[in-house]
Amino acid sequence: MSAEVAPETIPPPAPAEEEVKDLGFGTVVAQKSRQRFVNRDGSFNVRRTGLAFLPSLSPYHLLLTVSWGRFLSLMTLYFLLINAAFAFAYLACGEGALSGPANDTYTRFWQAFFFSVHTFATIGYGNISPIGMAANLIVVFESLSGLLATAIITGLIFARFSRPTARIVFSNQAVIAPYKDITGFMFRITNGRKNQLVDVEVKVNLSLYVRGNGPTNRRFHQLQLERSHVDFFPLSWTVVHPIDEDSPLFDHTEESLHQADAEFIILLTALDDSVSQTVHTRSSYKTEEIVWRAKFSNIYEPIADGEPITIDVSRLHDIEKI
Repeated sequence: MSAEVAPETIPPPAPAEEEVKDLGFGTVVAQKSRQRFVNRDGSFNVRRTGLAFLPSLSPYHLLLTVSWGRFLSLMTLYFLLINAAFAFAYLACGEGALSGPANDTYTRFWQAFFFSVHTFATIGYGNISPIGMAANLIVVFESLSGLLATAIITGLIFARFSRPTARIVFSNQAVIAPYKDITGFMFRITNGRKNQLVDVEVKVNLSLYVRGNGPTNRRFHQLQLERSHVDFFPLSWTVVHPIDEDSPLFDHTEESLHQADAEFIILLTALDDSVSQTVHTRSSYKTEEIVWRAKFSNIYEPIADGEPITIDVSRLHDIEKI
């Protein structure tokens, strides 16, 4: 009778190391930086140095993302400087380069400047004309420059208008208040434009400093939300994270969150129905922007028969102490 062979004992796999969740900021930054990661306007609170000037230069991206006020100011400054440069070029051609009365250098400069504006913008009143080969060659070069500048600026303006962006209004403060039989972390948002957003999804990540046996380290937690996705977003949305036993906020108090330098980082994505493109926006809340034992005020107007549902967006930030 053959002896029974015991099955080979396979040792259990070693436990995998805890996944490093730094949201893309990097381990060094996540552990050592005490600065806010995301500003309220959605910009990242970081700075990069050491890049070479020319490789890092991106005029198109700058002109595409700068505010409209700065964009128009830059275009106005460019228009004035380019015409001033061509005015000096006409002056360099000599006194007889342009027809028309000009008794002194000051008058000749403004005559050349306004002639440059007429040429650059293809206006051409005809009261001033170039004389000589040098002046006419400058006119040829300026005409070409004007056509290219008009095409480029037109393309930039079209790209700025067609670039899909989201204008989500976040409540100035978040609250931690009773929610059902427990408490919840809440903030309120609404669409700041009259366009329609669909398939709206929100992610909330919590950054906390945790003191262990060794050095103090920053930990990131993705918070479970009562609802992280809505199909339609015509009114407002109060985003809620229930603080239950599974929540990283369960044992925290107002003081302990402040000591842990807590930051709630919010990422929102949606589909802009008017252009059928995805839009993104970000924001964050620090502990000094969180009100405990408070709730958001009602922003819905009384509903009358036959009238549409109405919200008062001006009350989006109103809270009431409990």
